[in-house]
Amino acid sequence: MTDLELTVHAAKEAGKLLSANFHSEKTVDEAMHHDIKLALDKEAQDLIEGILIGANPNDAFFGEEGISGDQNSRRQWIVDPIDGTVNFFYGIPHFCVSIALRVDDEVVLGVIHDPIAGETWTVEKGGQPLLDGRLVSCSKREKLEESILFIGCGKDEESLKIGLERFRKASLRARKMRMMGSAALGLAYVATGRLDAYIESRISLWDIAAGKLLVEAGGGKVELSPVGKDNVWSIIATNGKIPIEEIL
Repeated sequence: MTDLELTVHAAKEAGKLLSANFHSEKTVDEAMHHDIKLALDKEAQDLIEGILIGANPNDAFFGEEGISGDQNSRRQWIVDPIDGTVNFFYGIPHFCVSIALRVDDEVVLGVIHDPIAGETWTVEKGGQPLLDGRLVSCSKREKLEESILFIGCGKDEESLKIGLERFRKASLRARKMRMMGSAALGLAYVATGRLDAYIESRISLWDIAAGKLLVEAGGGKVELSPVGKDNVWSIIATNGKIPIEEIL
């Protein structure tokens, strides 16, 4: 089994677990003001880890719910077992499993799986982005007035201030604005031409690693800037054609 085949298998197995529990009562491990941690987050990550590290015991594993494996390995799996946990908890069918493989500090493979819609995006470095095996690409739209933008506003005071100002400016120019609750799906939608940009002032690596590769393979552009420590970034991902600088 190739790395890509293994990754798709892991994502879909986790997706089956999430789908089976979507309408069930969820066990909350930790409830914060702006976020929720579920027992299923950890269960889904353990399932993914068992598949990926089981097949590659010398690899490193970097997930939202913790790290494991050989952290000195050239190969590192970057995993968000439920991107959109709050959506999942509230019964909103917009969340996904996101898995990327990084080799020598370069992401070489990405898979994003939406178990409710039954959609799976795949991409390998130097290859083309696929949705369920069908070639996709970023939109060709060049005008903000024709675009649909996903702008997140973050959770701390500074990122909220930046995000709200961007949202205000963009709302005056774009056709429509969206806040969807899943960064990985937002990037997958940009790569597919459903959205024209995804912008967030503070986001974690596991949310965007696979999606960044998808957007770039689809002809788009992604700018990442580190925010503090612990693999937190600001991101500007676009179709590469709209004049995004006009609203930043």
